[in-house]
Amino acid sequence: MAKVLIIDESPDWWMPFKSELGNSHSFSTLLPKKDITGHLEKQDYESILLNFQPSREDGFRLLKQIKQISPHTPVIAVSQDEKADLIVQAIKAGVFDFLVKPFLKEKLLLSIDRGLENRLLKNEIDYLRREQDVIYDFERIVARSKAMKQTMATLKKYAQTDSTILITGETGTGKSFLSGSIHYNSNRREKPFIKITCSNLPENLLESELFGHEKGAFTGADKTRVGRLEQAKGGTVFLDEIGEMSASLQAKLLRVLEEKSFERVGGNKTIFSDMRIIAATNRNLEDRVADGTFREDLYYRLNVLRLHLPPLRERTECIEPLSILHLEKICRNLKKKIDGFTPEVGDIFRNYPWPGNIRQMANTIERAVIMEEESLIRRQHVVLTEINPFVRESEKSDDNDNGTDPHTLVNIQKESILEALEKSLWIQKDAAKRLGITPRTLNYKIKKLGITHPGWRKHK
Repeated sequence: MAKVLIIDESPDWWMPFKSELGNSHSFSTLLPKKDITGHLEKQDYESILLNFQPSREDGFRLLKQIKQISPHTPVIAVSQDEKADLIVQAIKAGVFDFLVKPFLKEKLLLSIDRGLENRLLKNEIDYLRREQDVIYDFERIVARSKAMKQTMATLKKYAQTDSTILITGETGTGKSFLSGSIHYNSNRREKPFIKITCSNLPENLLESELFGHEKGAFTGADKTRVGRLEQAKGGTVFLDEIGEMSASLQAKLLRVLEEKSFERVGGNKTIFSDMRIIAATNRNLEDRVADGTFREDLYYRLNVLRLHLPPLRERTECIEPLSILHLEKICRNLKKKIDGFTPEVGDIFRNYPWPGNIRQMANTIERAVIMEEESLIRRQHVVLTEINPFVRESEKSDDNDNGTDPHTLVNIQKESILEALEKSLWIQKDAAKRLGITPRTLNYKIKKLGITHPGWRKHK
C-alpha cells in the first residue's frame, strides 16, 4: 500500500473512488496554497496527484517545488484541460502521466501503479550507479607493487581517451575488472557497459549476440533481436578472450572498429553505433598473427593502447591487501564474521605462486570462509592442492632454497604431497591424480623431497 498525496483546490473529484481506492493505497489531500515544500520535507509520499487548473502557472510552479524536494516521486497531472500543448509541456517538465477528468478509477490505479514501478526502478539505478562508482574508483584499486602502480598510472591516462585498448595478462589477473574501471572513469560512464566473452558461445551464436539478427534469419529466429554492439551505443564494449574469435567474425569486427557500423544477421540495413572497444586476451596475439589464426590488420586496430596486467606472483606486495579485501567481501556475502588469517596462512599466501592469480585466491578464501568456524582462517581450511602448485615451479629456483623455511614453496609442495598421500592411503598413482600431476612427476618429487613410507613396497 503506497502513500499518495492529492494536491488540488477541489479534491472532491476522487471522493466517489475513496472507499475502493482506500483498499489499495493510503490517500492524503493538501491545498495548493499550503506550504508544499515544508510539507514534503516532513512527509514522504510514493506518488503525487497534482491539479493543473485553473492556472497553468501554478501547476508548473508546484511541480518545480515537488521535483526539488522529491525528484524520484512520480507526479501524475490531473486536469480538465486536455489541450495537447499543456500535456506536452507538463510531461517535458517532469510529469509522469497526465489524466484528463473525468476518468475511471481503474485508469487512476493503473497510472499510480506504473508510477510506483518507475520510482522503484530509478532508485535501483541510482543505487547501482553509486555502487559502481565505489567499486570502480581508481583510488580503491589495490596497487602496492611497483608494477601495479605503473599499470594504474597508465590506466588513468587511457580512461580519458576514446581509443581502443588491448589488455593482456594471464587468466585471473583482473582484466575484466579493470575494463570496468576504464569505462566508469571515462566520459562514457553514463552509457552502457557491455561485456562479451568470445569463447563461451559457438560462432553462429556469438555472431547473433554481437550483431543481433532479423526475424527469420535462421531457424528459431522468430523475432528481431538487437545485438550487444547496438545496445552499447555511446558506451563501452568489453570483448574478453578476443584471441578465441573465429576468422569470419574477426573480419566483421574489423569493420566495426574502422567504420562503427554493421548489419544484423540476415539484414541489409546498416546500423551505426558509436562505442569504445576494450579487448582482452591471455593469449600471445603476436604468435597467433604469425601462425595465421589471428588477422594482422585486426591486431593493429586493437593494439592502439596496450595494457599488460602482471601476474599475482610478480606483485607480492598486493597479496596481503587483496586477500583481506576478498575476505571482507566474501564474509559480507556469506553473512559470516571472520577477522582475518592466522600468521601461518598469511605467510603461505605470500609465498605461494598463485598460478590462478586473483581468481584462485578468491576461490581459495571463499572455501576457507565456508569451512572455518573460528575468528581467523586456519591452515587446515586453506586448500591449494586442488589447483596444481607445481605449474609455476620452473619460474623459481630451488638452488637458493634448502627447505628450512617452513613456508617456502618447497615446503608447501612437500605438505601438499604428504596430505595427498595420506588421503590416498599412500598409493602414489592415486595421490598423483588428486594432485593433478603425472605419477612420474610425483615419483620424482618424492625422491627429491626425501619422502618415504614403510608400506610402499606392498602397495605398489
